[in-house]
Amino acid sequence: MDVELEARGLGHRYAPARGLDPLDFSLRGAGLVAITGPNGSGKSTLLRILAGLLRPSLGISRVRVAGAEFRPVDRRNVTGWASPDLHFYAELTVRENLEFAAEARGFPDASGEIRTAATAVGLVSLLDDRVAALSSGMRQRLRLAFALLGDPPVLLLDEPGSHLDDSGRAHLRDVLERKRAATRVVLATNDPKETELAEQRIALTGRGLGDPS
Repeated sequence: MDVELEARGLGHRYAPARGLDPLDFSLRGAGLVAITGPNGSGKSTLLRILAGLLRPSLGISRVRVAGAEFRPVDRRNVTGWASPDLHFYAELTVRENLEFAAEARGFPDASGEIRTAATAVGLVSLLDDRVAALSSGMRQRLRLAFALLGDPPVLLLDEPGSHLDDSGRAHLRDVLERKRAATRVVLATNDPKETELAEQRIALTGRGLGDPS
């Protein structure tokens, strides 16, 4: 997959001493990179910027797929994003929430995309359950299914193992192992078991150090 993610002097400030210190990196092709660092170092902020959900205070980010550069407003077409602050309509079913997302993105076969994504995270048996009835772990699986819809070339996963039991973590590991071969996966995590899967690591320290190592 011809994918490139790039940051040049990229940073963000919510307040003095709070945000993402400027960093530079260039990631080309498929693979898995782990974004690590203490709480408050900017892991979630970095993923939100790459997803086009947050405008950075400093620098630039670029997302290119098959030679085409995608502006932040258009990155939803090539990225799958999952985060702890991704919420769903509680009174709708799992299927209805995923249908809404798939149809909003114009997928020609929404039902097929939903079944594929739900199968990948072990959620097929709960497709007709209301989100309000789901456990925190099953809601996390739903977030992962949301990111997988449409098989995007870029996956941005913020703490994907949060609230997952052993079965959920097994599904997550399988997803990461399969997707890394043809997808650029960016994983924000401090979980050693998730970090060890990555070929590269971008360590955020709060002092502007963030080159892949």
